[in-house]
Amino acid sequence: MNGLLFLIIQAELMKDLFGQALLDFHQKTMGVPLLLHTEYGPPETIPLERFFVGEDEFPDLDIFALEQVHGKILDIGAASGRHAFYLQNQGHNITAMDISESCGIVMKEMGVEKIIIKDVFNFEGQLFDTIFMLMNGIGIAGTIEGLKKLLRHIKCVLKPTGQLLFDSSDISYLYEERPMPENAYFGELSYRYQYKNKFGDPFNWLFIDRDKLVDIANSVGWNCQIIYEDETGAYLARLQKR
Repeated sequence: MNGLLFLIIQAELMKDLFGQALLDFHQKTMGVPLLLHTEYGPPETIPLERFFVGEDEFPDLDIFALEQVHGKILDIGAASGRHAFYLQNQGHNITAMDISESCGIVMKEMGVEKIIIKDVFNFEGQLFDTIFMLMNGIGIAGTIEGLKKLLRHIKCVLKPTGQLLFDSSDISYLYEERPMPENAYFGELSYRYQYKNKFGDPFNWLFIDRDKLVDIANSVGWNCQIIYEDETGAYLARLQKR
């Protein structure tokens, strides 16, 4: 292999430590855990097995969300493709999207038929009736401003009568023993993956409380309904174009 090409591939793998760990877990070659470094405590081990549970182990919130879908469906941030595979087996017209090529390999091996490997911010050219982002997939927005940008962009790939479904939660409890940030929204967090002695680039992830979400959605032309909430405080939102 050309030396430069090898370095480029290695650099890309370092950027996608989550995808590489998910693929290793799926192919049973994972020897060390995937760690997530946080702002608020010691590194956490990511339980990758939860990305491979069957429908009988789906959280109640996920089950409720999947019951709401209809028409041509897009699963953004599909990861292992477990939700897409379930809907595919139910006869739905479902496409799974993820930015990670390693996740794409996992999805293909899991049996998902329609896969798009792309950054959602650069995706266009198709229209869907239902778009969903579960497991706090909306977190890819990173910040409040990123959320506004994402919601504006998703309008371009959603039919006029379509719906956007996603879950999030209020994480203000993290600040019970430390001060709230003064110059940023408290749900804007920074993380970093560690896998096989490699560190990924730091990345921002967003958790948004219900009231803030409604305000943001309204400000960029969406109607927002909270249609489910579980005992942990996680909630499911349905957004439709105004």
